[in-house]
Amino acid sequence: MTIHKEGYKSIGVAALIFGLINIASFIFLGDAYPKTATIIFVASAILFLFIVSFFRIPYRSLTKGEREVICPADGKVVVIEEIMEEEYFKDKRLQISVFMSPANVHVNRNPVSGEVIYNKYHKGKYLVAWHPKSSTENERHSVVIKNDKAEILVKQIAGALAKRIINYLSVGQEVHQGSELGFIKFGSRVDVILPVGTKVNVQLNQVVKGGVTVLATF
Repeated sequence: MTIHKEGYKSIGVAALIFGLINIASFIFLGDAYPKTATIIFVASAILFLFIVSFFRIPYRSLTKGEREVICPADGKVVVIEEIMEEEYFKDKRLQISVFMSPANVHVNRNPVSGEVIYNKYHKGKYLVAWHPKSSTENERHSVVIKNDKAEILVKQIAGALAKRIINYLSVGQEVHQGSELGFIKFGSRVDVILPVGTKVNVQLNQVVKGGVTVLATF
């Protein structure tokens, strides 16, 4: 396991706060209230380790396949449905959505290889990530990747806690399946918009792994 580069600053700040809190706690409470100081240390240590774990990148054998759409994020499948896609395609499409809890790995990966032909950031609300309108009303970052099989729209969507979406792609860039698309801090959602008729390989409420689970097959 490694730590993602997006976590260095957050972990550094958390470590500083952890140190200051516990230095003050043991100076002012250590002699008179040792149990209280110990409780503060344990609670702050658990919180610090949670922040570190949030930015973890576990070692994995990534799935590859030209006809396969690989899950871009860890989490749980919360939507599989046909929609009228209004942002880019403006026609009927198949949407698969993955909800990422704060406990999940939060790096996002390219579901397919191809050329980035669309990239746009949208300001918006911070509805809970499983809300039906979060796909169109929340803060989000949309990219379209095109290859000889299809054009796929991927949306990184902010939730009630996640208020920083990071996207590494740019129009004209050639990307590889499984490489990093971006990162969303502290829980959110990723939508994958596919052509109608694409074979779905997952079920609602299924737990999935980014870069590993096959979402769909052309």
